[in-house]
Amino acid sequence: MSLHKLGLVELHKKFTAGEVTATEIVRAYFLRISQVEPKVKAFVTQTKDAAYQQAEELDHKLKVWRKTHPLTGMPLAVKDNICTDSVPTTCSSRMLQHFVPPYDATVVSKLRSQEYILVGKTNLDEFAMGSSTENSAFGPSRNPWNLHCVPGGSSGGSAAAVAAEECAAALGSDTGGSIRQPAAFCGVVGVKPTYGRVSRYGLIAFASSLDQIGPITRSVPDAAFLLQAIAGHDPMDSTSVDRPVPDYMKALQKRDLKNVRIGVPEEFFAEGIDPEVEQAVRAAIGELKQLGAEVKEIRLPRTDAAVAVYYVIATAEASSNLARFDGVKFGFRAKETKDLLELYMKTRQEGFGPEVKRRIMLGTYVLSAGYYDAYYGKAQAVRTLVCQDFDAAFKEVDLIVTPATPTPAFKLGEKSEDPLQMYLSDIFTISVNLAGLPAIALPCGFSKAGLPIGLQLIGRAFEEDMMLRAAHAYEQSTAWHRQRPSIR
Repeated sequence: MSLHKLGLVELHKKFTAGEVTATEIVRAYFLRISQVEPKVKAFVTQTKDAAYQQAEELDHKLKVWRKTHPLTGMPLAVKDNICTDSVPTTCSSRMLQHFVPPYDATVVSKLRSQEYILVGKTNLDEFAMGSSTENSAFGPSRNPWNLHCVPGGSSGGSAAAVAAEECAAALGSDTGGSIRQPAAFCGVVGVKPTYGRVSRYGLIAFASSLDQIGPITRSVPDAAFLLQAIAGHDPMDSTSVDRPVPDYMKALQKRDLKNVRIGVPEEFFAEGIDPEVEQAVRAAIGELKQLGAEVKEIRLPRTDAAVAVYYVIATAEASSNLARFDGVKFGFRAKETKDLLELYMKTRQEGFGPEVKRRIMLGTYVLSAGYYDAYYGKAQAVRTLVCQDFDAAFKEVDLIVTPATPTPAFKLGEKSEDPLQMYLSDIFTISVNLAGLPAIALPCGFSKAGLPIGLQLIGRAFEEDMMLRAAHAYEQSTAWHRQRPSIR
């Protein structure tokens, strides 16, 4: 059995039992990376030497006393907008191409305290702005199921690396669907936790009221396992919520869905959804019924406003957050400028890519004096209405089930000339971020062209355990998650 084929939980069991060493794990994964990475292009930075050194030190230490943590020796990848001490963190932008953080993000220090092994930093759309990884300054990643298709975005590198078995699991970030949409496109599992459940300290900010870090894994138990390690209150993040973290692995023990009420919002099955996606998701809903869930139709009437609201609020927050990249304190600095103003202008002109500039301009416009109330103020009011829709729905049901994306993965270059079409590929995921709720994407079928189709389950705030339980019950009763791409 090749080690790279094992899921996170299985690999952990083998390692804890002493059946395999950390060095063997690292060797197996870097062999796999050397075989498929030239085609998949999931990584911006690989940390091979550090990984080998750490594995050797771990093995030496464990010879004396075999005391391990859940993630000890586990080879994980981290999205390249999450700070890693002494390892470059570029956000896939020229602006931060040579930036090496002097500290770890809280999620990374939690993993480090468990002695995980970092295999590399994964590619993303520049500053996490995009849905295809085509906006990366270092070139796009590829979908392991079809190398001519996008892996999704913005956490496309993380999803592609997990699907291509280049790491046991990965961390991504989700602002409007950036974990769930690539997970759906690559046939893996992606969890966006409740806003405030996982610390954002050390995540390079895009839209601070929407961003959330979460796991991308090959199965639901793996996702629960990794979420357990990163969740919890952090005084370094003022939006982190001080609530006890339940035992997510324990939540998976209930195999049926008796007494679980699941809502199906009719707005998510409107025009624009690919018939193959609708068919696969309807079949998955039938399977949830078979497992004992009570399924009913519900309404989320403001769903159609979510994309517009998101592209006002997210761009406004981005224009504010990205003001810090001015060529003065850190990051890229333009050469040969005659004064401070020209330094600012040339640095931002040369350092940012077209999509980032587009969003900064949009955001600056909606925050400008004459338009603030008409756009930003109005968007915040409609955001409250979107939240109220979910509140009303969750009085009737425990979970909401929807497609994760309107279509399977699209071809590279297919939507890059049309930003609006690209923005609409997150139509089913965005409202969850606006409401700050937890959601999971997991595989529920394949298109005729052999591309994965994703199912999305949305839970009540801080009820990730219920969401994971339902996702696991579905996963156990189907075989979609066992299928692996053959990368040619």
